[in-house]
Amino acid sequence: MPALCRKMNVPYCIVKGKARLGHLVYKKTASCVAITDVKKEDAAKLEQVVNNVKAAFNDNSAVRKTWGGGIMGHKATSLIRKRERALAREQVGKK
Repeated sequence: MPALCRKMNVPYCIVKGKARLGHLVYKKTASCVAITDVKKEDAAKLEQVVNNVKAAFNDNSAVRKTWGGGIMGHKATSLIRKRERALAREQVGKK
């Protein structure tokens, strides 16, 4: 979703927890929210939020590089350990 938003120049924000988004739309949880209509008295506040969000997410290239945190699951880490052990055994066998 963030890649599509960047491509279409739509401001987006990543929020921690689906419950926070749900609170915005008076539901228990929500996976994503799109704001389509805004009252005139709230337009200035929304514009300020949009500018902050664009600076923090859309235009920030550092966010793209740190996406996901680089943490692998149990299966992936055990597979990598197995491969490293096999390579170490081959190196010892060649000497």
